Amino acid sequence: MDIHETLVSLFNTYTNENEKAVSGNKSAGTRARKALSEISKLCKDRRKEIQDMKNN
Repeated sequence: MDIHETLVSLFNTYTNENEKAVSGNKSAGTRARKALSEISKLCKDRRKEIQDMKNN
């Protein structure tokens, strides 16, 4: 799975868990925050990939 597909999957996870967290599920809030953290890391990696493609 490439970074783009992983980002899409993590975003879907985040949206689902966020909906549960808003409803009061505290465990879902933890999972939503974890997904956001992973998204942040992967965004940096994907940005670097795109920059490298542009420069080559």
